[in-house]
Order: sequence, then structure tokens, then C-alpha cells
Amino acid sequence: MKFGWIAAALTAAACIAPAHAADKIKVGFLSTLSGPGGALGVDIRDGFQLALKHRGDKLGGLPVELSIVDDQQSADTGRQAAERMLKRDKVDVMTGMVFSNVLLPIMPSILGNDTVYLSTNTGPAEYAGDKCNKNFFAVAWQNEDIPAAMGQYVDGKGPKSVYLIAPNYPGGRESIGGFKRLYKGKIAEEVYVKMGQLDFSSELAQLRASGADSAFFFLPGGMGISFIKQFVASGLSKDITLYAPGFSGDQDTIKAVGEPMLGMFNSSQWAADLPNEANQKFVADFEKTYGRIPTLYASQGYDAAMLLDGAVRDVKGKIEDKAAFRKALRAANFKSVRGNFKFNVNQYPIQNYYLRVVGRDKDGRITNRTMKTILADYHDPFASSCKMAQ
Repeated sequence: MKFGWIAAALTAAACIAPAHAADKIKVGFLSTLSGPGGALGVDIRDGFQLALKHRGDKLGGLPVELSIVDDQQSADTGRQAAERMLKRDKVDVMTGMVFSNVLLPIMPSILGNDTVYLSTNTGPAEYAGDKCNKNFFAVAWQNEDIPAAMGQYVDGKGPKSVYLIAPNYPGGRESIGGFKRLYKGKIAEEVYVKMGQLDFSSELAQLRASGADSAFFFLPGGMGISFIKQFVASGLSKDITLYAPGFSGDQDTIKAVGEPMLGMFNSSQWAADLPNEANQKFVADFEKTYGRIPTLYASQGYDAAMLLDGAVRDVKGKIEDKAAFRKALRAANFKSVRGNFKFNVNQYPIQNYYLRVVGRDKDGRITNRTMKTILADYHDPFASSCKMAQ
């Protein structure tokens, strides 16, 4: 009887004992690293790894065990890899996924395992509103935000009508929804194509017949490259102004398309020429390390690692105290390359969105230049529906 009481007391004491600092942090990096969308995941990975290099391969002072797996832009492949990371590797944090149609089927397993997920790209509406989750942090944006900024800009230009085109998947539909949220003018056509489509001859013929004088497109990776090339080759660029969110007008697309992109406007939460100190160091070191101008994807990977670094440091390495760790993540105690950054109640960013135009830099290279701020300290429209219990 006495010994049973002592055992119970010791068990209770163990439960309330303070967490000890971990000897390392395990990060599962699952991303699209091959196929038409592979360049996006590669940039996120390279940005993340550059941040680790800047921190001496540590996060908040803890050594990092980083597992990198290609989801091949497949939810089934990604789900299997995520299960291995969660059950076999017992990762502390997961990150890296590019596309919402891959992320959404996998997320219940990650969140159900009480594992923190840092989204380095997609920010689905599903986790921004009433289904917000204490373990889901959108480091990049909510899917509607960047397109909404472009919608705001185009609305001010007063076009006759706008032709809209995007892939038929959650990120595509939400991008068009975001544009329409702040663009109040006439829509000529709203067209959704198959994910991965590379031939746009039919859609370009439809665009020509629509009478639109402007077009807004969100076509990620190789889709956008093909669309722009075919748009210019068709002669439509003489009569129709092309607008895009930053993820369809970024350096990966510029590198593949070249001069036909000169003068194209796009919106983004980040640009390589933002003057803050953290960004200048990131851009210079990324170019030195990888031999190319970084994309917004790379900036998001970098920021995700720096967010982790700040949170692990703030909990003094005690990442086993998940409540304290999440609180530290929400505090976002790091210097973002995009400038001002903080989390809303739904753990999606409050940040600025900029107008960029494709031009030439001082060295004659084709890249984006920041023109102005379109939206300042923008709150995504779903946060008011989030009633998260912290």
C-alpha cells in the first residue's frame, strides 16, 4: 500500500516536472522536388538550408536532424512519407509542401499527431477560418492574399474586362476568388484548366474571342512558363495586358521565359530589392551559394527556418513543451526578409503586399523591381472566423 502510494507520487511528479532541453530538433521537410512543379520545392529547400547555414546548422542552438523527401506532387506519395516521418522518425516539426492538393489530404495525419506544421507556400482557406488549428502555421500567405493585392491594383486601372485563368484545384480556385474579392470590374471569362496542362491554344483562342483587354493568370511552375510563351507567340500581348500573382511572375518563370516577360506586373509579399538588412543578406548569400537570384519560394523557406530558430531559442531548447513552443512560434521573434511580419489569430501572416514589375537590374539581368505597396498590414478575410483555443 505504502509502496503503491510512493510509485503514484513519483509518476505524478514526473508528469509535472519541467521539460528538459532537447539534444536536437528533428525536422521533416516534405516537398515537390521533381516534375513540372519541382523548381518551386527546390527553391523552398535551398532557402531553408541557407538559413540553417547562417545559423551554423542549428536552430535556436539545437543541432538539426533534417529529413528531406520528394512528394512528387502526389498526395499518396506524400502521405506515405509523412507517416514515416511522424511514426518512425518522430519528427518535431514538418514543413515544405508546395501545393494545396498535396497538403490538404496529408494535414489531418500531421495535426492529429499533435505535430507542428509550418506551411512554406500554400495557405488554404480550410485552416484559415473556423477549422484553424493550433499546430498549423502559414509562414507564406493565405491563398487569396497575393491575388487579392493584384485585384486591388487592376481595379484601380479600370480595364474594360478581365479574363481569368487558373488550375482547377484548391489553390487555383482560391487565387481566382482572391482576385475577385478586391477587383470589382467586369469579368470576361473565368476558366479553370487541368493541373499540369501545358498546351493553352484553346484557352488563348477563347481569350482572343472574349474581347477582354486584360488577363489575370495563376499557373504555377511549368504551366505558367508555357502559358506566357504561348501568349506572346500568339500576338495577344499587343492588345491584352497580362497580370499575375507573384508566384506566376517570379524568378523561376523569368529565367525560363526571358525578355517576353519584360513589363509584366505581379504582386507579392516579398521582392529581392526590399531594402531591409535581413533581406539584403539573404539575397546576396543565396546568389553566392546557389548562383541564381532567389524566388519568393526561397524567401519563404528561409523565413520558415528563421521563425523556427527564434522559437527554439525563446523556449531555450525545450521543444517538448509543445504549448510553450507554439506560443514562441506565434510570437514570431525573428527578422523576416519581407520586413514587417506577425501572425494573426489564425496563425496566418499580417504583412504588406507589393506591386512588382519585370525589368532589368543594374547589372542588366531580367528580374522583378518593387514599384509600390498595394496592401499594408493586410489581414486575410478568414481570420475573423477562427476561434482557436491556444
